[in-house]
Amino acid sequence: MLHSRFSFFDACVGSGIEYLRSLWPEELASVRVEIGTTPPGDPGAAGVERWRVDRRARRVVLYRVPIERMAHLHRDDDWHRRSYIESCVFRAVAELLGRDPWEIAPERYRHF
Repeated sequence: MLHSRFSFFDACVGSGIEYLRSLWPEELASVRVEIGTTPPGDPGAAGVERWRVDRRARRVVLYRVPIERMAHLHRDDDWHRRSYIESCVFRAVAELLGRDPWEIAPERYRHF
């Protein structure tokens, strides 16, 4: 089956958010998650943004191009790309909630 980078990215973000909403239903009930192509403006001192969090508006915007193109994966396959995209989702949502990323999804990648 053919899939584009955008549809793959969208599916990864969607599954990550769905998983987090199942763990944190009350905290994430009113949160909007959006996908943008690139962040507006020039890169800041910290570099190119991968996401932007607006706590007041309860909104997270994930920027597809920097997440996809600036990932330095040791293996470039669907599983590693999906894991990296989901880790960005987890870190962005953790920032919104004011929590540590490992705290919001402690069992996600535990394979033991």
